Parts: sequence; structure tokens; C-alpha cells
Amino acid sequence: MSPPRVVSLLPSATEIVAALGFADALVGRSHECDFPEEVVELPVCTEPKLNPAAPSEEIHRSVEALLSQALSVYRVDSEALRALEPTHVVTQVQCEVCAVSLEEVEAALSGWTGARPRLTPLNPSRLADVFDDVRRVAAALDVPRRGERLVEGLAGRMESIARRAAALPSRARVATVEWLSPLMTAGNWMPELIAMAGGIDLLGRAGAHSRWIAWEELRAADPDVLLVFPCGFRLDRVESEIGLLAGLPGFADLRAARGGRVYLAESNQFFNRPGPRLAETLEIVAEVLHPEAFAFGHEGKGWLRLDPSRHPA
Repeated sequence: MSPPRVVSLLPSATEIVAALGFADALVGRSHECDFPEEVVELPVCTEPKLNPAAPSEEIHRSVEALLSQALSVYRVDSEALRALEPTHVVTQVQCEVCAVSLEEVEAALSGWTGARPRLTPLNPSRLADVFDDVRRVAAALDVPRRGERLVEGLAGRMESIARRAAALPSRARVATVEWLSPLMTAGNWMPELIAMAGGIDLLGRAGAHSRWIAWEELRAADPDVLLVFPCGFRLDRVESEIGLLAGLPGFADLRAARGGRVYLAESNQFFNRPGPRLAETLEIVAEVLHPEAFAFGHEGKGWLRLDPSRHPA
């Protein structure tokens, strides 16, 4: 049997494929796939129809304009995809704003003659779905036992943190910000990770899509801890745009701001990638919420504390 030729059109899927031992089988990627580092050398099969380096408000307006016209936010390069002759294509269903849609991928494959690649769509909403997606990719690659071992290892790491956090005497009240302008709070797997790390998510709902919120709702929640990770942003970019939140009226009066517990986090590599590194995401949340009990060494790379002197309200 010939070795598989895998094109991954989703960063978390690329990480799953690599974690299953098939990094060498990857022959193509999306424009956002960048981990493991060696995948950046692979041919790119997608591109955004907007400028991802634009400010948050401009990105939001561009996305809204595209979606209002029933247009995709991304395009698939069907010719590049065909030239790679993949046996497997992994994509997603979950969010048409985060990556190419299943419909776009199916359209790119529709005109193919001969053997079409096996299409594996992922659709995680909760942590259990992420584990199921690992199993789904493993099954597509004919290594189901590897998938089970990977899930068992990840679940074991995460359950160990949850047990330690459950024994702590206090639970912080947490609010999350997944987009800065307009404000969005995180749903899906994040409320579960916050609970596992010993916190109480005030605004998000496990398994539900992330949702837009008004500033007044965040002020009324008045969290002990505010965790900020705009979707797809690297840590330095979160810091450069945090003024959109820190400059809002009354921000300095929030309990989290007064207590020095506003944290900025690396979402490009962690929070918004529903794959193996959700284990590291949980470690980040745990050491942010309970620094007296957890120290995994992620500070400075995975998260940092907001410095009010650099971002005065």
C-alpha cells in the first residue's frame, strides 16, 4: 500500500496529523498552518479574502461584508490542491470565519476525475469532540489505536490538572474575551477548560458558539480574572491592540483590573486550536488562575499580565 499523502486545511488538524506520527505524510497545508515548524515549507492551498493583519475592527467589517453576500472568507486553490495528488484532505465544519468551509473544499474537489481523496471534516464544540476528532483522523489514516493512545495521553494530562485544581480552596470568577472590537466571549471548549483549571466562567457556555457581548455585560459580570485571547492573534498582537478594551470607560474599575488580574494570552498557537495543544492551553489557564499551585513555565510565551502603566485607561 502506498503511503498516504495528506493535505490539512486547518491548523489544529495539521497538529493532530503530526501528533499521530504522520508529519512526513503532509504534502500541503492552509495558509495558517504553522506547527510543527517544518510544515511552513509545505505548499499552501488556501488564502484569505481579507487582510488578516488589519486592525480588529477592520477585520470584523470585512468578515461581515463577505458573509452578508453569502461569500466565503477564504478561497481554496483547487489547482494547487489537485497538483499535490492527496489521498486524504482534512478540513473543518465548525467555523466559517476561522478556516475554509467544508462547502468550499467540496466544491474544489467536485470536478476531479479518477480517485478522489478521502475527505475528513472536523467539527469540535466541546473537549470530547476534540478527542473524537483525533480518533476520526486516526481512523482515516488506518491507525485507530494510535488515536486512542494519543487521546488517553492528553486526557490523562488534563485530568491530572483538574484533580489538583478541584482540591484548591477557591474558584476564581472568570470572563473571557475572544475578540476585541466588537467584544466576543469564548464558548465551545473554553468554559470546560476554565472549570478544569479551577475557575467559574461567567459569560461563556460550554459547547455553544462564542458570542458577541456588550461592554455593559462584561462590566456587570465584574470578573475576578479577565482572560483576553482574540482569535488567531499572537501574544505581541494581543498586547498591541489591548487598548481597544483597556480604553473602554470603567475598565480600570473592574475587579480584575484593580487586582492586577487581566491576562493576555497567545491564541494563535493555543486557545483557538482544538487539537493536542489544548493540554498546554489548560496549563496556561491553570497557572493564570492559581499561580500558587501551578507553574508550567508558559509566562512570557503563552501569556502575560496586563501592565496598566503601558495601557492606561
